[in-house]
Amino acid sequence: QVQLVESGGGLVQPGGSLRLSCTASGMIFSIYAMAWYRQAPGKQRELVATIFSGNTTVYADNVKGRFTISRDNAMNTVYLQMNNLKPEDTAVYYCSCPSHGSWGQGTQVTVSS
Repeated sequence: QVQLVESGGGLVQPGGSLRLSCTASGMIFSIYAMAWYRQAPGKQRELVATIFSGNTTVYADNVKGRFTISRDNAMNTVYLQMNNLKPEDTAVYYCSCPSHGSWGQGTQVTVSS
């Protein structure tokens, strides 16, 4: 079975940076698109970024220019580099493989002074 495990969340001040990691197992990682979602308190889950197998990337408008999604196929890992963080970025961030309908357990990101 596919397992996705996120790490790297934490508390950061506005303007700070975090790098999230998601390591996959139980799948042929390199051929599938991977995505990061987030869910803020009281809000619906939203798609943050997607990276396709050919390394094409797509970002939500509210993170474009601040966040970078990348992948290391040799390590079965997808990353989300988050720079210039804002309080509205506070959410639980989830790694997903949309093709498998698989989700990680989530990692909390809190942006606060």
